[in-house]
Amino acid sequence: MQNHPMIAALVAAALAYLLGSLPFAVLVSRVMGLADPRSYGSRNPGATNVLRSGSKTAAALTLLLDGGKGWLALGLGWRAAQAGWLPMDAVAWLGLAVVAGHLWPLFLGFRGGKGVATAAGVLLGLNPWLGLATVATWLIVAGFFRYSSLAALAAAVFAPCYAWFGQGLAWNLPRMAMPALLLICLLVIWRHRGNIAKLLRGEESRIGARAAPGSGR
Repeated sequence: MQNHPMIAALVAAALAYLLGSLPFAVLVSRVMGLADPRSYGSRNPGATNVLRSGSKTAAALTLLLDGGKGWLALGLGWRAAQAGWLPMDAVAWLGLAVVAGHLWPLFLGFRGGKGVATAAGVLLGLNPWLGLATVATWLIVAGFFRYSSLAALAAAVFAPCYAWFGQGLAWNLPRMAMPALLLICLLVIWRHRGNIAKLLRGEESRIGARAAPGSGR
């Protein structure tokens, strides 16, 4: 691998994509005997929609596992780079690959979630303080307004700002972290375009709102 850095980077990105493709919202719901999250609410296979099933445990497990995908991809990437198996500049792009896997999962016919939890895991993997600052932004906005989508959009906007202004002061991110992070945040915002329209029309569901199977809300 040391003599073929491009091949190593492509293999690592493919593995990160496959990791991101694991549909934990569907798997957790199936194991816990709940309806498929693609059949109710926003039909989004993510933690917020799983919460609409009424099971906080299932939602929490989905959140942790989806976030864990991003964190694990970066953690393994750092270890591979330190061992000389992977170029250091390629590590940040594994974050983009794992988020892409969640958005377009191989195992769900390329129709996935919105990538918020996985992106948060990537940020925590890049730098714990950067990740915590972004998660805190989500929590503050969600706590005040009770809209998961609005909190996600705010976090996606602020994350690159935190990364930029904190570089060299609070953290030292690798050279390619900023472009990878920008693309991840743009993908998260793009994936919420429908939610933006609902927010503007005043039709967006608040956190914890129950939805009957097949409601399509």
